[in-house]
Amino acid sequence: MAETSPGPSGPGSVLLDIGGDVGALIITTPARMAGEEIHISPLHDPAGRTHALVRERRLGPASCHAAVYPALPAGDYTIWRHAGSPAGTVRIDGGAAASYRWAEPG
Repeated sequence: MAETSPGPSGPGSVLLDIGGDVGALIITTPARMAGEEIHISPLHDPAGRTHALVRERRLGPASCHAAVYPALPAGDYTIWRHAGSPAGTVRIDGGAAASYRWAEPG
């Protein structure tokens, strides 16, 4: 059976589970990345990766494309472009949502 990609998410459909030592991450991307997975890992544990799917996020009359990680332990994370190529790093603080804008390779 072929796997299908979920469609756009509507307002209020993503719940961030933050507080204490747990934060969240939102990576905004170009629309062309819809359906792709973005992997992240704790900065000092590249093998401890997790991923999220880039989806269109509808925000009333506007929309964007983003991968959302609703609950991450506080700390520094590597965002991976490909298996061995980091795209950048981000700091996750407990009780807060961090954001990162996906940059095209230069």
